[in-house]
Amino acid sequence: MTTQLVTAGEVEIGGGRPLAVIAGPCVIESKDSALRHAAALKQIADRVGVPFVFKSSYDKANRSSVNSFRGLGLVKGLEILAEVKAKVGVPILTDVHEIDQIAAVKEVADILQIPAFLCRQTDFVVAVAKSGRVVNVKKGQFLAPWDMGNVVEKIRSAGNEQILLTERGASFGYNNLVSDMRSLVVMRELGYPVVFDATHSLQLPGGLGHASGGERKFIPALARAGVAAGVDALFMEVHEDPDHALSDGPNSLALENFASLLKTVKELDALVRRTDRS
Repeated sequence: MTTQLVTAGEVEIGGGRPLAVIAGPCVIESKDSALRHAAALKQIADRVGVPFVFKSSYDKANRSSVNSFRGLGLVKGLEILAEVKAKVGVPILTDVHEIDQIAAVKEVADILQIPAFLCRQTDFVVAVAKSGRVVNVKKGQFLAPWDMGNVVEKIRSAGNEQILLTERGASFGYNNLVSDMRSLVVMRELGYPVVFDATHSLQLPGGLGHASGGERKFIPALARAGVAAGVDALFMEVHEDPDHALSDGPNSLALENFASLLKTVKELDALVRRTDRS
């Protein structure tokens, strides 16, 4: 089925368009790091021929430990994202955690992301929708895919049809997630583009005690599976040195592996689309 067309800058997602990719480090570590990652990722995506949106967070408000690195904060983080957007020429996705942050974030970001833990907070969801920007909702690890229909209706009630729905795994016992590929089909039946988060789906929440762990060796397998299921975009945390990333390193794809994986999923996406038309 063809989903609603969503536009972020010059990148089109859904509406029958080919696969797009949303990628970047979990959190902004420094201005140089953000610019370096964005430029490298865009160069690779352009070379492979996949539309690209840069993602990174100015603040990770849901870290496991109070001592974990959260980012550079709203003001500094948005300054850096604005510079990335201007210098590298990419659309920006970043998550927002509080209603009073929305006004500032919407001036920079093309896509405002609702974190998984906040996807049921009605007032917050509606406030983000009223920003007029594309809204990407991370499906809570505690939600069934069909329950995202209620989230969609909250966003639509604010007059916003620019909606992305992202699967990031479901809780499977303690400190573990599992990806049910059926959920990608179910959510797509709601009529909006579906994004598969192939890296957070491999997170082991709180698995290290003071921080979340992850199993990055499975990223290629899950990315291929998600694209084979017919998603509209992939979401991936990518870092030049995952072992020393300041957030979510265990479930981040190494930058050196980005190009080869992108080539594979692009070919797979083309095959899936040809099969659907036949």
